[in-house]
Amino acid sequence: MSVSTTIITAIIISFAVSVILCPIIIPLLKKMKFGQYIREEGPKSHQSKAGTPTMGGMIILASVIVTSLIFIIVCKETRIVPVLFMVIGFGLIGFTDDYIKVVKKRNLGLTEIQKIIAQLVVTAVFCFYILEYSGLGTKTIIPFAHGMEVTMPTWLFIPFLFIAVLGTVNGANLTDGLDGLATSVTVIIAVFFTAVAIGTGLEPITAAFVGALLGFFLYNVYPARVFMGDTGSLALGGFVASMAFMLKMPIFILIIAFIYLAESLSDIIQVTWFKYTKKKYGEGRRVFKMAPLHHHFQESGYAETQVVAAFTVVTAILCLVAYAAL
Repeated sequence: MSVSTTIITAIIISFAVSVILCPIIIPLLKKMKFGQYIREEGPKSHQSKAGTPTMGGMIILASVIVTSLIFIIVCKETRIVPVLFMVIGFGLIGFTDDYIKVVKKRNLGLTEIQKIIAQLVVTAVFCFYILEYSGLGTKTIIPFAHGMEVTMPTWLFIPFLFIAVLGTVNGANLTDGLDGLATSVTVIIAVFFTAVAIGTGLEPITAAFVGALLGFFLYNVYPARVFMGDTGSLALGGFVASMAFMLKMPIFILIIAFIYLAESLSDIIQVTWFKYTKKKYGEGRRVFKMAPLHHHFQESGYAETQVVAAFTVVTAILCLVAYAAL
């Protein structure tokens, strides 16, 4: 099968599975009352979204898994296995978190320590594969250096990988705060990876994500009929992080997933500054009107659809920059 045929086939299969599953799963989620809980401290406009079916990330996962298994079994495309492992691993962590929130009615889901331990375990397995079995070692491509690769010392590469993976995963999670935002931003990144991955054997899973997210977007676009929940957002982060390392491009995450980074930094800055000023002045002060960053723009008067469109366009432009940086 030619590369172009592989990409087109993977997109079509994944898109079809996603589009078929959405009208089946969404009513089922409604029937089981798997509705989204909206934080009271969030934007007031979001209170109307309470009860919208969540855990829709299962649809994305199912589409990607089905498509990937077809290519693994039929076409022997085994190089996508570690990426699939990361997607499923983080997806299961997100599913557990969602299940506790929605079904067990514990609004905070997994505790912070439970989340970090689970994420560290999944990341550790991936790190072991990269170092011992992938043949990639610690080689990393430097942006804007004509494809130059540097070999990082192992003692530096390991913490670098953990920080990059966990930062990307949790950045994707924070980005999933507006209808269609995480979906539209990540589908652009998936298209970028598909273009870069040509000839590497990784195209089936990148194309599978393009198809799955396009299908899901039809139901997740404003006004969303389903949310992906942590099930989807953590899986998306696992996909982006693992693909970057499989392509020796972890530094490029700073460019292509800049929105993830901005969302994370805005949240960290807001919380840190609030705690510092509360301790020093007796009252917490804010840098942003609300964090993460997409809420700041909402509170500044921008419509939800405008913020989603702007963040998606920024991602598209930065992916073009990253492609040139290769």
